[in-house]
Amino acid sequence: MTETTPLHSPADMAELDRERRMGGLGTETTAREIRRISLADLDNRRDEIADQLWSAATDIGFFQVIDHGIDLVAVDHAFDMSARFFALPRDVKEKYPLKKGQNAGWEYRTQVRPSIGTPDQKESYQFTRPRMEGLWPTEDELAGFRATIEDFEHRCWSLAMTLLSRFAERLGLEQDFFTRAHDPSSDTYQSTLRLLHYYAFPEELLETENSWRAGAHTDFDALTLLFQRSGQGGLQVLPGAEADGQAWTSVEPSDDAITCNIGDMLMRWSDDRLPSNFHRVRAPRRGEYTGPRYTLAYFAQANSDVLIESAGGTYPPITAADYLAQRIAANFAK
Repeated sequence: MTETTPLHSPADMAELDRERRMGGLGTETTAREIRRISLADLDNRRDEIADQLWSAATDIGFFQVIDHGIDLVAVDHAFDMSARFFALPRDVKEKYPLKKGQNAGWEYRTQVRPSIGTPDQKESYQFTRPRMEGLWPTEDELAGFRATIEDFEHRCWSLAMTLLSRFAERLGLEQDFFTRAHDPSSDTYQSTLRLLHYYAFPEELLETENSWRAGAHTDFDALTLLFQRSGQGGLQVLPGAEADGQAWTSVEPSDDAITCNIGDMLMRWSDDRLPSNFHRVRAPRRGEYTGPRYTLAYFAQANSDVLIESAGGTYPPITAADYLAQRIAANFAK
């Protein structure tokens, strides 16, 4: 049996300390280009697109893709279903609670970021394919919900594998390396589609300093796809090289672009060549949209039995299951 890193190893504790020091409290902002990369004519532009993705990812860790192949009608339908789920009575949603450590089910203000020590001001519903027994609303409660979410998650998986395949080539790996590591047909699959509902922001908190919808954090996965709605902003990013200055950059949401970012898994796999950088969702300010904010986030997370090994030996080997377990334990209230 391969030896894995123990939970809360010195390296992981150092990362948590870095997140706590980040605090999510910096208010300085600066303009940076969040690159928009077209995936049109992918078959004939593979090298060009791979170069653009690598350049954006190594520079800021975030980029947006357009012409991505996911029908905007499907995106709109998924958002509609998400809003309808969160509009269900609380006693209905409570029938499908988040399974501890499983990324499956509904949670309400339970995610606590070490950066701020208070729960994110949101509710969410996690879909992880092999772990959904007993967690789907009935057809009487919300007709078509399961079929819509399952279909949309598969579309996200396909796009994520397309992007990860371009990174695999640049890392000297086989093109389908990450596709094999994220196998949805396996019962060890643990990639997650998360539906998120940030609550409308109260008028009395608009002038309050250091209030956040989601505190500063990095993602645990290999690659995140984030769908946002035009006009529902708040996402800010912070390149690691500039973390000490805490000069954040806002990411403008749009219906046609998917915001992507490198996660901790891929940073580990790449010997830190691909950075997983901090991001947060700041509170709206007076004069800005203060209504509810809905997003859809797909987290490409290697199957639980996959071994994450960095070719250069920067990190010791660890299974994806152990790696996610230690990060989840550190970021959710008991």
